[in-house]
Amino acid sequence: MTADSSTATTPVAPLDDPGRPLRSMFRERWFSTLFMTDMWERFSFYGMQALLFLYATAPAAEGGLGLSDGTAGALFGLYISASFLAAMPGGWLGDRVLGTHRAMLCGALIIMAGHLSMAVPAHATFYPGLFLVACGTGLLKPNLPVMFDQMNPGASSSRRQAAFSLFYMSIQVSALIGPLVTGALGERVDWHLGFGAAAVGMAFGVLQYMHGASSLRGTATGPSRPLPPDALRRLIRHGWAALAAAVVLGGGLAAAGGLPLRPVLALCGLASLAAPVWYFRRLLRGAELDEAARQRIRGYRRVFVPSVVFWAMYGQLGSVFSLFAREHTNRQVAGHTVPASWFQSAHPLFLLLLAPLFAWLWLRIGARVGVAGKFSAGLLCAGGGFAVLAVAARFASDGGMPVSAFWLLGAFLCMTCGELVFGPVGLSVTAESTPEGHNSRMMGLFYLGAALGAGLGGQLSHLVGVLPLWTYLAGFAVAAAATALSLRHRTARM
Repeated sequence: MTADSSTATTPVAPLDDPGRPLRSMFRERWFSTLFMTDMWERFSFYGMQALLFLYATAPAAEGGLGLSDGTAGALFGLYISASFLAAMPGGWLGDRVLGTHRAMLCGALIIMAGHLSMAVPAHATFYPGLFLVACGTGLLKPNLPVMFDQMNPGASSSRRQAAFSLFYMSIQVSALIGPLVTGALGERVDWHLGFGAAAVGMAFGVLQYMHGASSLRGTATGPSRPLPPDALRRLIRHGWAALAAAVVLGGGLAAAGGLPLRPVLALCGLASLAAPVWYFRRLLRGAELDEAARQRIRGYRRVFVPSVVFWAMYGQLGSVFSLFAREHTNRQVAGHTVPASWFQSAHPLFLLLLAPLFAWLWLRIGARVGVAGKFSAGLLCAGGGFAVLAVAARFASDGGMPVSAFWLLGAFLCMTCGELVFGPVGLSVTAESTPEGHNSRMMGLFYLGAALGAGLGGQLSHLVGVLPLWTYLAGFAVAAAATALSLRHRTARM
């Protein structure tokens, strides 16, 4: 048994106990602690996501960054990609240095600091704040599902997928409210006030987590596979040196007039491409794994590529979908103009409504439909959403008039169905494929797929100003359909 899976102060019944309804999780303190922590993190994440593209494209005279649509889309993709990319070192720190508990707490504090930095009304603090949010998210996100899985020992695949679906549902309450609050403050009052609201939300998350931490497994223990003392001391020295170099580099960039976006985008894209390849090779060649563990890793590789395609599409929600809401959607309701950022609440709203249905579905079909079949269906759902929006964009370009908001809401609905496959099922498959002592790093590998997809989607955003919008959206729909059909064909041959 690893250190991080020691018994908590509050006994936890196995999730797979037939006499224990799945909904009983909602009455347990550990669930409320993780739920409230992730709920407030989602409030800040979705709240800031709703503002980022709009703030980046707003003219400098209106307090924005004044970037073009393509560059702002690439910046949004860089942020999403960096958040996911940071999950690998964040998972490693959870496994080898901090443990899941301390990694989650440090991540939440860093996210809060990043939002506070972005709340300062100065462009010089915006990029450091964005960097801090990405780093904090990289610490929090891979360790939280590990903690959640540790609280549910002995679960079967279908029960685990259903549990992750219910957890997905529970945190969407704040994700629904976040864009409404930050969007109203940011678009109508001041951009930085909206970022400040995200910081307040994350502060509530930190307080909630500290209050209920005693109910969680592993809070009194360290990492599952701690580094030797000499290696830990070297890591601390190198960490301080890297921090000093980052401060010097940041000061130099500020003095030179700002951050060169294109080299950073290219560097992040290369890192997100190389990191998964390196880690898969390292796992498969490592002497600590037996043949059964290597076989699980090889099986996991087969679902990694479809995940990249989906997350490339997901990375368009806060950029291209926001652009469509602002430029091509009729936002007039009863004589009032709905802020474009408010449409970002449609995604968590649909997640909140549909997650119980998907949880029931995973329990109902059990193992009769494999992971490849589920991923194929998820890609077809996501591709359908882009196809819907492509048709709407064509109508808007032909008629020169904004189209009904139902087109955009329909696209969000289809993307939500896709995420309810790739999110819970992907997390569950990752947990099942994890070798002993690699829990948080495998979750980091799951998010590396998202980093690669988001980075790719961010780079493709440059095409928004080159291609007609409907062509750009239709390209994603075709890519999703082709990948889904390829996945089904390969599964049928296996």
